[in-house]
Amino acid sequence: MSPTFVLVPGSNATSRCFSVLQRELALLGHRSLAVDLPGHGEAGFSMAYQAQDLNTFATEPSPLAAVTHADAVATVTDVVRRAREHGPVVLVGHSRGGMTVTSVANAVPDLLERTVYASAWCCVTGTPADYLRNPAYFPAALAEAAAIRIGDPQQLGVLRMNWRSSDPQHFAALKRAMFADGTDAELLSFLAGLDPDETLDGGGDRTDPATWGRVPHTYLRFTQDESMPLALQDAFIKEADALTPGNPFDVRSLAASHVGPLVHAAEFAAVLAGAVTPR
Repeated sequence: MSPTFVLVPGSNATSRCFSVLQRELALLGHRSLAVDLPGHGEAGFSMAYQAQDLNTFATEPSPLAAVTHADAVATVTDVVRRAREHGPVVLVGHSRGGMTVTSVANAVPDLLERTVYASAWCCVTGTPADYLRNPAYFPAALAEAAAIRIGDPQQLGVLRMNWRSSDPQHFAALKRAMFADGTDAELLSFLAGLDPDETLDGGGDRTDPATWGRVPHTYLRFTQDESMPLALQDAFIKEADALTPGNPFDVRSLAASHVGPLVHAAEFAAVLAGAVTPR
């Protein structure tokens, strides 16, 4: 029976970021369901953001301030449980979505046919903060792109991004960090679909060999990714394989930026389809 691919978005993203990938999966004969994590789809959108009233936008409350990682895990677990009633489930996380994938696989491994990390966080020996303390894992392009942050995260309770900044340096930094293999128009279209706000709580779960380690898992490396450095992706793979040597990652690679495969999704879809087909 063909699986259902449950797709978990990354930071500031919603189910909309997977629309092209879902089309390509459907054309290959596969069901898919993209998840909106709690609070997303409206997080940070306001008249102040729309009008670029930055003084107001920098301080207004966020619906995401009270949302936790546990809320995200509960939402995705419920989706997985319901989808599993209709056949096998492959849980796919992009970028920060990998944190939720790990937590769900730790909690309900028997509901999953496979997990897939698409240039995604897969913490094994430490928390995200632990990994980012290593300078090799902190990309300069992402640091430059952080200039679009607005407001005080500790006061807002969220990370707030001004994706509509008109500063050409901001746009150039975002393109280097996220989508160097796309056009300016494609990047603008992608940014228009992102929520301004993201929860501060990404969780601190690590892969549990007794549960997560029982589920077959694929890591899809994006080799030109300037937001999730290839060195960090490879560190996740190496550490996970050492943790569960009897169940190593099935490793695939795309020569792509951080969000390129979400926009030019045919190859991404083919890799997902191939991951559930014996080679």
